[in-house]
Amino acid sequence: MSGKNQHVVPHNDRWAIKGAGNQRATSVHDTQQQAIDAGREIARKHQSELVIHRPDGRIRDKDSHGNDPFPPKG
Repeated sequence: MSGKNQHVVPHNDRWAIKGAGNQRATSVHDTQQQAIDAGREIARKHQSELVIHRPDGRIRDKDSHGNDPFPPKG
């Protein structure tokens, strides 16, 4: 069973990782890349998807770490 998708989102002047539907950030980072790296580890552990947002909140990219037998090619 896969876990909650993890979102990398702008957070004040930093970047946060939030589980889908969570109000609180799992962690907060100085750069988007640091948040992406940390979020990727969480997504792998929970076999979920990492959703990366732009500074304006729109989705920039998705990275799947679930048990999908046909993952998207990228």
